[in-house]
Amino acid sequence: MAKKVAVIGVGHSRFGVRSDATIQELAFEAVKDALKDAGIEQKDIDLSVVGTAGTRTYELMPAVPINEYVGLEGKGPIRVEAACATGSAAVYTASTSIVSGQVDVAMVIGVEKMCEVDTATSMAVGGRGGNYLWEFHLFGTSFPAYYALHATAHMARYGTTEEQMAKVAVKAHKYGAMNPYAHFQREITMEKALKSRVITWPLKLYDCCPISDGAAAVILASEDKLKEFRVETPVWVDAIGFSSDTSNICRRADYVGLGATVRAAQMAYKRAKITPQEVDVATVHDCFTIAEIMAYEDLGFCEKGEGGKLLDEGQTEIGGKIPVNVDGGLKSKGHPLGATGCSMVCELTKQLRGEAEKRQVPLKNYVALAHNVGGTGHYAYVTILRR
Repeated sequence: MAKKVAVIGVGHSRFGVRSDATIQELAFEAVKDALKDAGIEQKDIDLSVVGTAGTRTYELMPAVPINEYVGLEGKGPIRVEAACATGSAAVYTASTSIVSGQVDVAMVIGVEKMCEVDTATSMAVGGRGGNYLWEFHLFGTSFPAYYALHATAHMARYGTTEEQMAKVAVKAHKYGAMNPYAHFQREITMEKALKSRVITWPLKLYDCCPISDGAAAVILASEDKLKEFRVETPVWVDAIGFSSDTSNICRRADYVGLGATVRAAQMAYKRAKITPQEVDVATVHDCFTIAEIMAYEDLGFCEKGEGGKLLDEGQTEIGGKIPVNVDGGLKSKGHPLGATGCSMVCELTKQLRGEAEKRQVPLKNYVALAHNVGGTGHYAYVTILRR
């Protein structure tokens, strides 16, 4: 019989330009807190799964040095990479290892050092998340340009506005200012967002997430281990949906959404036996503001084309119908590729345990959703957690 999986501990480093720490030290910040949160030690871990793109640091193969530094020698590691969705892919790998009965306790470490190279180099590497030879090498398409295609398509078909995209940024910074782990802990105004310099029209500086360093860790355990570890408030991994799409986005039917997100969400909802309306709180992949608007629609929180309306009505704020990214999201909290998916699970675990303090969302069904995208829909994972 397949085993049930619970989150029993989470840990988080501060995101930002972390010139004060190596990639190993960043990982240890998160691992130390996760072990303390779970009330266990390194010896209790059966498997280490390290999620890192690992292409922006001096450590090109960082999993073993990380494992050694954090005291998990002999526990693996498995290294996972799925572009910006690496963290969720690592959680999936650890979870399925427990479900299959191979291990009982797994540590997931999502970590990235992105600020050791210049921005141009980092963007060039990021442009290889899809089809490098066709899109980046031939046409110079960067990720802001990819998402600008999505933005202009959405604007043309549904009337989505630059002001609505700016509202995503303002909301993100509002909650990021409350998050001690966030890269940007300051609020911004609509005027500042709208007047920021254009990166790739219609996307401006404040429509784009930052390049960040950071780490997050998640400890998963089988149901059998909960009594042994005396876990008082387990958060269950109810379901994980996943999908992918064509490497060349020119082959896709349209740009008003991400088909991989739609398919991953449908799989997750079916496995969890819930509807989108039962989700209390969500973290979605807002690498660009238009990405959050499309996620509302692709995840079924509203009808297609009505994502901007949700923002206008304040429905994705705390107290609204579906609070989204109340940790600041990628946009304000930051986006260290390998850490992002794990960070989402950290935030939602704290929400479901009622530990999010002034960012706490009122819970009705005790159901949370994490949505993590790699590239421009080249990967998508939707993780549903329940208490």
